[in-house]
Amino acid sequence: MSGSRLPLAGRGIVITRPAHQAQALADLIRAAGGNPILFPVLEILDAEDLKPLQALIDRLDEFDLAVFISPNAVNKAMNLIAARRQLPSGLRFAAIGRSSVKELRHFGVTRVIAPEKKFDSEALLTLAEFRDVAGKRIVIFRGDGGRELLGDTLTARGATVEYAECYRRCKPNLDTAPLMKAWARSELHAIIVTSSEGLHNLFDMVGKLGQTWLRKTPVFAPHSRIAETARALGLLAVVETDPGDEGIVAGLERYFGSA
Repeated sequence: MSGSRLPLAGRGIVITRPAHQAQALADLIRAAGGNPILFPVLEILDAEDLKPLQALIDRLDEFDLAVFISPNAVNKAMNLIAARRQLPSGLRFAAIGRSSVKELRHFGVTRVIAPEKKFDSEALLTLAEFRDVAGKRIVIFRGDGGRELLGDTLTARGATVEYAECYRRCKPNLDTAPLMKAWARSELHAIIVTSSEGLHNLFDMVGKLGQTWLRKTPVFAPHSRIAETARALGLLAVVETDPGDEGIVAGLERYFGSA
């Protein structure tokens, strides 16, 4: 297929993921003819105080199930675990999304409970392994803060739940000038946003002029919750895609193919 006939040919597409998680998606966009523009709106840092996490890792044998909310949770927690101890032989693993499952494989964990289609807490809670959890001890590895739905629901179902906060998210201090120039030159055609917090950061970072452009730029979101956040901020062209990198790129190709 010639470059001019590729589905995203000539399209500048902003990826707002943290820099270390953007490359695979950028490669897919490039393969479809697009021009990926990396503008990370979240920075992932270690937890300010690692002692509570280290103490929990030391008593990991107490738990029946470890749940990982994100690839960052996998990376931060599993590296710390590897530095301190062996994984308990009876511990089962669960993750919300494909990227987290893939990240766990890098640490030798190949048997992971995970949803097949929709990747969120609600989908995880529908799985058979999470319906009858009375008397189970469950640890949830996540970033600072975050939704309480998973832990609250498992507690209501009779489990004992502890959170292990293993990283924090910050708004980066980035130069927005390249983004503004791309908008001014009509070289920016779409923005991919993969978290509601990241979208709020982007909205703040681009300022009033950028917000005017942002409201008119197609924003692609792989989850209904992110799409709802975008509409609440007044964005006019919000496209909800299937989850995962392939789902996002397929959504981009459908949109620009029909444009």
